[in-house]
Amino acid sequence: MNISYRLTTLVFLFSLAPGTILYADNNSHRQEVETMFRLTQMEEKVNDSVNSLMQMQLSQNPELATHSDEIRAFYQRHIGWSAIKDDIARMYLDNFSEQELKTINAFYITPTGQKVINVVPELVQQRNQLAMQRLQQNIGELRQIISQ
Repeated sequence: MNISYRLTTLVFLFSLAPGTILYADNNSHRQEVETMFRLTQMEEKVNDSVNSLMQMQLSQNPELATHSDEIRAFYQRHIGWSAIKDDIARMYLDNFSEQELKTINAFYITPTGQKVINVVPELVQQRNQLAMQRLQQNIGELRQIISQ
């Protein structure tokens, strides 16, 4: 009976081990995502986006200024960092392995990686402005194509 009890306990413990190992792997995988969030200043960037959206909304509709606190609370509740952090984390967890995230983080922690984090968003904005300028300069050609 004592041997049977020990054997049953051992089998039970081994049956838990894969789940425990999986949990540990998921936890360390999630930690890599959290590290990437810190290195890329993700929370700050999301909050800046919310603030930019808020400013754009108010500049397009100045009459909304009387409701700015409620609108800001609405944005924070639905697209603020605390509202979307877990969803964004899931996206990274689904698309990058733990090892890939470690490699990404190893790059982001370098001075060059930090420069990428700070410069690329500005370059994307400049690219978008360039595209809009080119479209505006050539809108006549598009109108001609559409009118034919």
